[in-house]
Amino acid sequence: MHNVHIMEHPLIKHKITLLRDENTGTSEFRHLVEEIAMLEAYEAFRDLPLTDVEVKTPIETCMSPMIDGKKMAIIPILRAGIGMVNGVHALVPSAKVGHIGICRDPETHEPQEYFCKLPEQIDQRLSVILDPMLATGGSAVDAVNCVKKAGGKQIKFMCIIAAPNGLKRLSEEHPDIEIYAGNVDRELNQDCYICPGLGDAGDRIFGTK
Repeated sequence: MHNVHIMEHPLIKHKITLLRDENTGTSEFRHLVEEIAMLEAYEAFRDLPLTDVEVKTPIETCMSPMIDGKKMAIIPILRAGIGMVNGVHALVPSAKVGHIGICRDPETHEPQEYFCKLPEQIDQRLSVILDPMLATGGSAVDAVNCVKKAGGKQIKFMCIIAAPNGLKRLSEEHPDIEIYAGNVDRELNQDCYICPGLGDAGDRIFGTK
């Protein structure tokens, strides 16, 4: 899977361990998700193109690099993906934010899209799709399909925890996108929850059950 990048930074690994702990409360959990998203984005954005622009310092005028091209589109998969937005937005405040709503059928575990609102000129933007958990891969595949259908060409997918089969499915169905994961866990259980995982990310971010 040439397009898959597993994060090895000690800070990311440490914070994921704190996320897993069932005793980590809602406020701390939400803050950790934002921090991990920021750390992953720092790694994922290493290949952003640069162009030199003229800038006047207090000393003299010089040419200095800035990110080139159209601004970014941050696209969380509702609802858990919202928890990662602020972390990425902190690095790229000018980015526009879209939303993709996908829910999972409790019996078939298949994704069902119910909402897709993307920034204008998506074909000229880098689209960064966010979801803390990559389980079966169904929601992620559908989200990428949604962005591509709207004209998106350059796409990155970021998650915190991935299951091996979901990672394989997303990589194979969309080999042209870059995938970033904080950790690859052991497996999915019969209810399609990642093991050992961290439970339901949406519930833990928003304090619901």
